[in-house]
Amino acid sequence: MKNLTMTLSWLLLVFVLIACSENTVTTDQSEGNNENAQSEESVSEQKEGNIESEEKQETEETKQTEPAQPYKPIEPENDAKLLKDKLSEEELEMMPSAEAHGDDRTRMVPVGQTLVEGAEDQTNGPLKDNRIVAYYGHPNSTNMGILGEMEPEQLMEKLKKQTKAYSDADPSRPAIPMIELISTIAQRDPGPEGKYYHMTSTEQIDEYAELARENNALLMLDVQLGTDSVMNQVKLLEEWLKLPYVHLAIDTEFHVKEGETPGIDLGQVNGAEVQEAVDYLTEMVEENDLPDKIILVHQFMDEALTNKEAIQPTENVEVVLNYDGWGDSSTKMSLYRKFVRNEAVQYGGFKIFYNKDEPVLSAEDVLKLDPNPAIINYQ
Repeated sequence: MKNLTMTLSWLLLVFVLIACSENTVTTDQSEGNNENAQSEESVSEQKEGNIESEEKQETEETKQTEPAQPYKPIEPENDAKLLKDKLSEEELEMMPSAEAHGDDRTRMVPVGQTLVEGAEDQTNGPLKDNRIVAYYGHPNSTNMGILGEMEPEQLMEKLKKQTKAYSDADPSRPAIPMIELISTIAQRDPGPEGKYYHMTSTEQIDEYAELARENNALLMLDVQLGTDSVMNQVKLLEEWLKLPYVHLAIDTEFHVKEGETPGIDLGQVNGAEVQEAVDYLTEMVEENDLPDKIILVHQFMDEALTNKEAIQPTENVEVVLNYDGWGDSSTKMSLYRKFVRNEAVQYGGFKIFYNKDEPVLSAEDVLKLDPNPAIINYQ
């Protein structure tokens, strides 16, 4: 009996030792699993950190590799007040009554915003943070704009002064000076090519390109198409459009059909033709590592620009629809609402005629428009 009791005691001790051993193994395994899980979490966090670091590095490298902007805005005076701080509560909430033309005056976008409602700008172009003030015309003609009224250096001095007025009026968006040179001129006889236009001389285009470069300004080459196509005209200007500070403008009313005459018959451009130019310049920017471009489209009547919905800005090209009629300023403001505010693609432009508008609007008056014009050109 005594031996049986001792045997049972030994067996009980063995069972206890085995149980303790299993608990120890289970605990060790659990701790090991926890350590492995923590290690995996640490590796995962490290990987995420590396990805974020790589993405940040790629962004910084992208910024460093982007082409340098070939312009310098005209800085405002140190005491220049923000546009919104100079306007009344009514002006902040409402568009000018002349622009509304009897309709609802509620603003579509806040004061100071140049993008039309719902539009985006995916570029790093000049209009993203700045405004442009341009002088339009041809050096051989006093009737075609201010470029023909002044010598180049005098012109540049006046342009900078006008540009500064907009920087002072809205210091949050310093303005850049631009020369808008008519590079192909519509005419009433067919000319040697039979296309009812003649081209500005290479020497003159080079002269104004150099004038813009020397003054940290931009150059916009304006095409009056005659019976030629938009793309043919763009290709004529390709050597200059490949310069980092040169952009494109299309004068729609001078594009006439075969059998019609520019200046007698009102021309028109289809938005699909504009889009061909947008896509072409987009490829040019990418292939030549250029700063992003602008295409400005002039319009003063419904018929001059059709199929606007076909025009789509890209990651490399900003698009501006420019109202360029002359005369009574109140009428011009209402037509800006019609053609630009209500039908715009991305940005709006507004032309001022020094010798034909009544009255000539000040920078402060222009910047009350809804939306704010991104480009103001003077003729």
